[in-house]
Amino acid sequence: MAIAFESLYSDIAGRIGKLTVGKKTIRTPALLPVINPHLQLVTPKEMASMGVEALITNAYIFSQSRQFRERALAEGLHSVLDFSGVIMTDSGSFQLSVYGEVSITNTETLSFQRDIGSDIWVPLDIPTSPTADRDTTARDLAITLQRLAEAKEVFGPDAPLAGPVQGGTFEDLREKSAREVMDLGFPFCPVGAVVPLMESYRYRDLVRVVMASKRALSPSACVHLFGAGHPSMFALATAMGCDLFDSAAYALYAKDGRYLTAHGSYRIEDLVDLPCACSVCRSHSAEELRAAPDRERLLALHNLYVTLAEISRVRQAIVDGTLWELVDERCRSHPRLLDGYRELLSHAPTLAGHDRVSKRRFFYRGDESCLRTEVIRYQQQLARLPLGQKVLVVLDGKPSEGYDDTLFFRPPFGPYPVELKETFPIGPCEIPEWDAAMVRKGCQGIRILADTHPGSRIVLACSSRWEGIVRQELSGMEITDDEV
Repeated sequence: MAIAFESLYSDIAGRIGKLTVGKKTIRTPALLPVINPHLQLVTPKEMASMGVEALITNAYIFSQSRQFRERALAEGLHSVLDFSGVIMTDSGSFQLSVYGEVSITNTETLSFQRDIGSDIWVPLDIPTSPTADRDTTARDLAITLQRLAEAKEVFGPDAPLAGPVQGGTFEDLREKSAREVMDLGFPFCPVGAVVPLMESYRYRDLVRVVMASKRALSPSACVHLFGAGHPSMFALATAMGCDLFDSAAYALYAKDGRYLTAHGSYRIEDLVDLPCACSVCRSHSAEELRAAPDRERLLALHNLYVTLAEISRVRQAIVDGTLWELVDERCRSHPRLLDGYRELLSHAPTLAGHDRVSKRRFFYRGDESCLRTEVIRYQQQLARLPLGQKVLVVLDGKPSEGYDDTLFFRPPFGPYPVELKETFPIGPCEIPEWDAAMVRKGCQGIRILADTHPGSRIVLACSSRWEGIVRQELSGMEITDDEV
């Protein structure tokens, strides 16, 4: 029962794809809600009616349960949970990270996952704490890689095995782990041990960890971000190339009386109205929801509705080519998410190689927009423009005669020939009144043009309003006297 992944649409490094597990197929990005067989605020059958195509449960809990162990072995996991979609099982690594030990071996947990009919099996990897030192992290990683190799050797190359990528917060170890997971032939690669980073709002470190892992993972690998369940960070994670998410947040937040939104969470006691159109929120007032005898279940249903809606929103943004705008919007809901966004932008030169060539639009949303992949890609293409010996670049001045070529200026991209005026990104580029940041970035495009065309004499035409910035950014370049 092999696992295969196919990318159908892309934006930045995000993909809408098709994950095939045996004869079952799910769309990605996708959320796999966590199911605890002993506590189901929302049943798998209800989840299926909400559009959930896959879920995750814990094989270790089943293996240790007097109530469910024998049933799972006799009837199969899908029958016990009453769910016909894809079921992924964790090995017990979560318990290992919490309690420090589990009473099961790597081959035992994998055999149990096979015997109960799990669709995706996870070896017993070591989830190293982000606070661990390098030696400890390296030792844990070595054990994880040994167990992954053991899983392949014992269960064969076509077993539906996940290959977790570990390595703590050490980027080189994450990259090493990902490379060896690829060498072992795993097509499904969860990035593990990142929950503590998200719980402590260390989104900058999360981006570094994921991007380091992605550097060595094949584009054909399906990437699962373990424990990511808050809708506010789905766009950010998807932009890095994560395809699947799982979390019990919908239920855990409900038990704590918290109401999820795409921008953050609220205490139900603090709400005077319910800002959501799901069936729970349209059939209850905030006061009624607080007083409901089944409040936890209703909150869990709402939280799951909101979470699934955000997954759909991310998918649509990928199709529209507007994922950057969604990332920008979501990451401004919390200062530490904004840290993660800015860290992601520092990887834009790498991401530009994955980004699509043409999109529906480019919306300028502030200084961060100057660092996006569309700007980088456009400026990289300036070297391809054929130019004569004498070239005029009109910023906001007036065109003049006597030049072999005349280019115009669109910040934050830079110079462009009139033939590109209606094409992406120059044409469908929505920017407000020019500001200093976008003009400076556009001037970098002019500098790139000059550096890549040493045989052309570049002359600039601009008004006095931008003369200071132009002279700072393009010192030594000629500005026509009659246009300044």
